[in-house]
Amino acid sequence: MSISVSRPDAVVVGGGAAGIAVVGNLLETLRPDSSIAWIDPLFKGGRINARYREVPSNTKVAFFLDYGTAVEPFRKIAETASKPNAITALQDLPEHDTCSLHYAGDMLQMLSDGLLKHDRVVSWKGTVVDTEWSAPSSKWSLTVQDDARDETQNLKAPLVVFCTGSSPTVAALPSPMSKTPPFLDLDVGLKPSLLAETLPRDQEVYIGVVGASHSAILVLMNLFNLARDSHPLLRVRWFSRTTQLKYAVDKGTWILYDNTGLKGSAAQFAREHLDGDRLSHSKVGKVISRVDCSGGPAQEKEAMLREMPKCDYVVQAIGFTRQTLPGLKHNVKLDNETGALQESEAGTPLPGLFGAGIGFPERVTDPVGNVEYAVGFLKFMRFLKRVVPNWVKIIIK
Repeated sequence: MSISVSRPDAVVVGGGAAGIAVVGNLLETLRPDSSIAWIDPLFKGGRINARYREVPSNTKVAFFLDYGTAVEPFRKIAETASKPNAITALQDLPEHDTCSLHYAGDMLQMLSDGLLKHDRVVSWKGTVVDTEWSAPSSKWSLTVQDDARDETQNLKAPLVVFCTGSSPTVAALPSPMSKTPPFLDLDVGLKPSLLAETLPRDQEVYIGVVGASHSAILVLMNLFNLARDSHPLLRVRWFSRTTQLKYAVDKGTWILYDNTGLKGSAAQFAREHLDGDRLSHSKVGKVISRVDCSGGPAQEKEAMLREMPKCDYVVQAIGFTRQTLPGLKHNVKLDNETGALQESEAGTPLPGLFGAGIGFPERVTDPVGNVEYAVGFLKFMRFLKRVVPNWVKIIIK
């Protein structure tokens, strides 16, 4: 089949879980003679595979497998792959248990490699440096710095999907502070092997951890394990607004606090050692001390100004911030129901421009009215299976 390299039917920017899912859904939904341009600097399965392989997931194995077989292009990759492979490795695990994210990362790499070989996918290993709308042609024009070919390529397409992800949020510490500790990247705190290399083993070191999210609890767990096993002089100050942590609750047909509650090993560690007054009675309390940041902004600031200067490093686990969209001159906001991107101020639709993944999550409301943002492999996939046919129907005539 002959496809247009510079004028594809759709462009997907990003090679993580969402980008892979978008390519799979577009291949399944677009005409058989269509083409898809796919852009990513690495094509290595995104941030999950690059940085979070050692992280225990909060997702059941069955959900990873449902993602990996959700569209026909994925199923074909699995059927034609030699065995054993990343899919069969997941199939060998208990389906209702969680697992290390390296299993999911291997699956993403396997699917990415398979999609890159698809005859309707043209890939550019590089970055988008400019994105502009051309009204006369009703297409988006993207300038791509192609690192593999060491050249710049211009692509024009009516449909562009950004799956460019997010990175850990970093907020300014309160001031004036007598001594401001340097930041320790959350990604380091979530990777035990790198954390062990980064922190000194033979000297006293205090780490401040800010937050009570799933990531914060995992960092606390990693630091405690280091102090127990290899870094006996390590101590932690945990800056938290609450002693009562939030847990996901299985209600049978739905999950309360599905996207904001603790799950898996983080939930188990929190229940056993952190929640309520357990820290003061647990062996973990010999390593981790809680700094009370409750009572509002003024009380939190006072606590941080008092205790933060005693830390040698500080890890902020306070959420993730969407990556800046590459080369786009508009400030955008997301329609969380459709994935469509709009101009922030006027709310004017940007035709043919969409977002998916952790940077552009679906907004969901649970049966008791809690509003959350759906983040997870299978949640991305279910959202895309619902909206991609509408994207294609509206944009590509």
